[in-house]
Amino acid sequence: MTGPTHEATTEGSADLITLPSTPLAEAVVELIRPVETPSVFNHSVRSYLFARLVAGRLGLSAGSDYNDDLLFCACAMHDLGVATDGPHSQRFEVEGADRAAEFLVERGVPTSEADQVWQAIALHTSPGIAERRGTLCVLVREGVALDFGGPLGTDHLEAVTDEQADAVHAAYPRLEMIRSLTDAIVAQAAKNPKNAPRYAIPGEFLRERETFGRTRLEHACRSSRWGS
Repeated sequence: MTGPTHEATTEGSADLITLPSTPLAEAVVELIRPVETPSVFNHSVRSYLFARLVAGRLGLSAGSDYNDDLLFCACAMHDLGVATDGPHSQRFEVEGADRAAEFLVERGVPTSEADQVWQAIALHTSPGIAERRGTLCVLVREGVALDFGGPLGTDHLEAVTDEQADAVHAAYPRLEMIRSLTDAIVAQAAKNPKNAPRYAIPGEFLRERETFGRTRLEHACRSSRWGS
């Protein structure tokens, strides 16, 4: 199941898992749901929900410190580069960023805002760089990292209580996300040498899978706070 089970939530958890109801956010969901596995789709949404919790921990407010619609768009589309309908002609982070920015501009989003989303998606696997490119890049990077439960960084694990984590995962189950996402990245990387540059995430995932049968990330995630 990929959608939130509202009837099973309390009022507080319902607020926690509420997604933006704007036409743009709804269009993004319509774009990604059919072309991502349920596991990757849920990961993308959880990244947004966790990013909002990180924002709260950092004292950032939607509307004044960041644009919540753009945060949702960037988190929800951050793995669009592994979508089944993509061209698969460049590394997945850049391919996803290109598709997301084009999608936003076609729907009337200003180019400057679409470029913020582009940067957040393109840099979400680049620790030490994303954090220097503005609030949106920081929140997307940290939301994605938080959904891995530790192996990508533990700076904000305490931003999520056990009760909050349970509510998020009840609404958007993990469905063996680590394996599913790694499978998708490796499959995309294997289609074109340009998709798998050496020492970039997709290139190393592909080589580790080919050499060892699994990636270092998959091994590290055995100790993730959330499991697989």
